[in-house]
Amino acid sequence: MKLSIVDLSPVPNGGTATEAYENTVEAATQAEKLGYTRFWVAEHHGMANTIAGTTPEVLLGRLAGETDSIRLGSGAVLLNHYSPFKVAEAFGTLDGLAPGRIDAGLGRANGSPAADRALGTERHVQNPDEDHTEKIEAVVNHLYDDYPESHPYDGLSIPRSGRQLPTPWVLGSSPSSAAIAGELGLRYCFAAFIRPQFATHAFEEYRERFQASQLAGSVEEPEGIVAVNAVCAETDKKAARLRAVAEASYKRMQRGRVGTKPSVEAAIDELGGVPEPTPATLDDDEWPRALSGSPDTLASLFEQLADRVGVNEVMVQHIVPTHDDGLRSHELLADGIGLTSR
Repeated sequence: MKLSIVDLSPVPNGGTATEAYENTVEAATQAEKLGYTRFWVAEHHGMANTIAGTTPEVLLGRLAGETDSIRLGSGAVLLNHYSPFKVAEAFGTLDGLAPGRIDAGLGRANGSPAADRALGTERHVQNPDEDHTEKIEAVVNHLYDDYPESHPYDGLSIPRSGRQLPTPWVLGSSPSSAAIAGELGLRYCFAAFIRPQFATHAFEEYRERFQASQLAGSVEEPEGIVAVNAVCAETDKKAARLRAVAEASYKRMQRGRVGTKPSVEAAIDELGGVPEPTPATLDDDEWPRALSGSPDTLASLFEQLADRVGVNEVMVQHIVPTHDDGLRSHELLADGIGLTSR
């Protein structure tokens, strides 16, 4: 099984964006040494006091200079905010900085009304799926210089390395994004840490809608990643204690406190106790929003969930108490999955 990471650049309690980015760089270089397949960074807006990952194309430029072999990408760049040509230019530039190892993860999401207004984003598009599909196609056509000669954009060019071009991925957390990926014949990554209840249906929709495409960067057969929230520790009980932070953070989001993260002690207090360890075997209809466990337990859980949706790669996101807890979790996971260190 392949194992990858998506990083949100969380700001440490009492810290700054500078520290958040330093932590992301350290996590990426560690992931490369441990044998992870790819390292993606996320895009969130309007909550920079707690999540500093606002501009993946900028942060990836730094990561390109700090790493040598791991694939780097966006999880995701939010296309509804931007011009497809500008997005393609950014990823073409990244390809020039890290030849042959860039993933262009393309998604969409609305933030707060204020953030969307500040970004100049239209919140109510008449046909949102059609608009998103057209933007994905445009990014890919620009990246691969694949517009026909008669097209007004045929004469435009973007920076490139001359090696393997950025690999396009459609990212989402709903069956509608899966359908778009399938109809375009592109790779698909599902964010099960957002809507785990839709994971199985989304991949079924992806495969049902999949068709070989003439679109540049497409694949002949469905190819996917499932992204999960998971924290690993030496024992199931210790990992469950760390998972309390994610569980309490989700409950805070439901109450409108977006981006805030409690300490372990505060999380346990808010939850009314330490969460039960995630069972090593899940029922067929069971998919927790957050997972925890020892290396062996999580290796088993990842295998179960990957098999359930028919993929061979799991991407890990986590909400953990400290940066050191996150690094240790990545280290233990690599050992449990049996990654080969570089």
